[in-house]
Amino acid sequence: MRHTRLEHRFVKHAPDLLEPGILYISMEYCTVTHSCCCGCGEEVVTPLGPTDWKLTFDGETISLWPSVGNWTLKCRSHYIIDHGRVLKAPPLTKRQIAAEQRRNGSAKASHYNPDKVPDRIEAVSDAAASLGTSSQSGALNRWSKVKEWIRKRWRR
Repeated sequence: MRHTRLEHRFVKHAPDLLEPGILYISMEYCTVTHSCCCGCGEEVVTPLGPTDWKLTFDGETISLWPSVGNWTLKCRSHYIIDHGRVLKAPPLTKRQIAAEQRRNGSAKASHYNPDKVPDRIEAVSDAAASLGTSSQSGALNRWSKVKEWIRKRWRR
């Protein structure tokens, strides 16, 4: 990562020319915009909301969650912004990216249309499976139990 620390500025609109190393936060438009931390210069926009990123301001620093995965950019950088620090995260595989995109779409569908909860459960299970642990079958078995429990509660 070229930038290991970020300053923040609360703005109404992000400027046309982004200054590297600065997070531009628009509370009015619920977005955080910055120049990619790898140094490629690409604009990164992270929407804030119940199904998107969460911003934490502790009075001095900014944190964003979840991580920023720039898989649509040529650099494909991946990092976490924690208390103004940029922490490099491991690259995501194509399978992990696809699972995360399904999870994102499903989260939005279930938030804006709660009747879609069973679809969301499948996406979460797919995302867990794509992370691939050494005990993947055990993890999938636990997810199957969680899915079944949620489905039973959903049908009440």
